[in-house]
Amino acid sequence: MKGVVLAGGKATRLRPLTKVTNKHLLPIYDKPLIYYPLEAMARAGITEVLVITNPEHAGHFIQLLGSGREFGLKIAYELQEEAGGLAQAVGLAEGFAGQDKLLVLLGDNIFTHDLRGAVERFTAEQQGAVIFAVEMDHPEQYGVIEMDGERVVGIEEKPQQPKSNLIQTGIYMYDSRVWSLMEGLAPSSRGELEITDLNNVYVQEGTLRCEILDGYWIDAGTSHDELLSANIAVADLVRRGEI
Repeated sequence: MKGVVLAGGKATRLRPLTKVTNKHLLPIYDKPLIYYPLEAMARAGITEVLVITNPEHAGHFIQLLGSGREFGLKIAYELQEEAGGLAQAVGLAEGFAGQDKLLVLLGDNIFTHDLRGAVERFTAEQQGAVIFAVEMDHPEQYGVIEMDGERVVGIEEKPQQPKSNLIQTGIYMYDSRVWSLMEGLAPSSRGELEITDLNNVYVQEGTLRCEILDGYWIDAGTSHDELLSANIAVADLVRRGEI
């Protein structure tokens, strides 16, 4: 299995912090944000990772991360030259991944859950995809997962009336059919190929599984408040040796 970290975007909600830099290069306690998904890849047993970012800041990522040796990884780089959505960004990894399965992490997600077991389970499966969920008191700002027992029956993006408290995090695993399944996606009202639409393709064929994350998780790049919260929480987790 190969890894992909999505680290593009304009991050306008974090201006002026992101006026001259990429949000994934902002500090979270004592490290840049991008370090956390890369360390999660290494913990999961992934050795080859593609970092996808925007042209304006690609040189900064290369200067910071280099070959990936510091993380025990072999890092390659790809450019997303337009705001085409997360699913489009995943599509840019086809040449890198070939026929391998993928572990995809959003570059602004920080979590303590060890994905190694999930990676091993998914590697043994013939086909399908896996999403990872956490419970939220107010899930309406996220992709909400509807379950029937252990079966995923739908994912709805930012619903006014959520059907559950389970939200989709920025952690995904896909089989090698993802490239062909992606061909049927249509742009959303934002003009982008949405990751939720891609995941719902797997829902429709009955091959999407959902696993629940243990421990701490945050989408640190959504607002100034979330960025501050991540800094405070991670500082505490580091002091306790939990991350």
